[in-house]
Amino acid sequence: MSAVSGRAGPIWLQGDVVTVGEVREAVVAERRAQVALYASLTEAQWTAPSLCAGWSVHEVLAHTTMPFRYSLPRVLLEVVKARGNFDRMADRRARRDAADLAPEQLLSSLRDNVGHPWAPPGGGPLGALSHDVIHGLDVSVALGRDDHASPQRIAMVLAGMEPEHRAVFGVDLTGIELRATDADWSYGSGDVVRGGVQELLLIVCGRPVRAERLDGDAVTRLATVRA
Repeated sequence: MSAVSGRAGPIWLQGDVVTVGEVREAVVAERRAQVALYASLTEAQWTAPSLCAGWSVHEVLAHTTMPFRYSLPRVLLEVVKARGNFDRMADRRARRDAADLAPEQLLSSLRDNVGHPWAPPGGGPLGALSHDVIHGLDVSVALGRDDHASPQRIAMVLAGMEPEHRAVFGVDLTGIELRATDADWSYGSGDVVRGGVQELLLIVCGRPVRAERLDGDAVTRLATVRA
């Protein structure tokens, strides 16, 4: 069970209670960790493919900093240009902004906005944390930086996901129970697939996961698992 509010009241995450303030602190911590990650990249790593299909590392950062660089009217205008398709708009802007803005400029935008209050429409601070954590994994895991992400923040994202959030990614988990080995989290029922919260979040989001990072009879049923 989870309930997210923009007010200062409690947030229920699978039986645990956290405050909005605690989630916002997690957002700030995630962005600071990403500043350190991006600041350490080589020139070649900026052009490397991320786990977000079709986007380079550079383009992922262009996307995650878009809320800091675009006003709401500008976002709405870009959506209109994309004929009302938000995903098309986001993809177009990520590619064009990465072409127009150097990595150092985008990194400065992230560094200057670690405390920015942006949240996706209707998502609240937990939506902002989910957005940042997932795209952070798109970069860190793709670059082999598996020790970058905070298991606590990942577990918070997983615990706060409602069915409609998981449905966005289109991953069929029918008959599968995901069970974390490093946090008190599980989802679904059926054949058990065990793994760390990082790997399980990647599965939920339709990102590729190495098979040796998982355990269970249903591992081979997951289309996102790679050898």
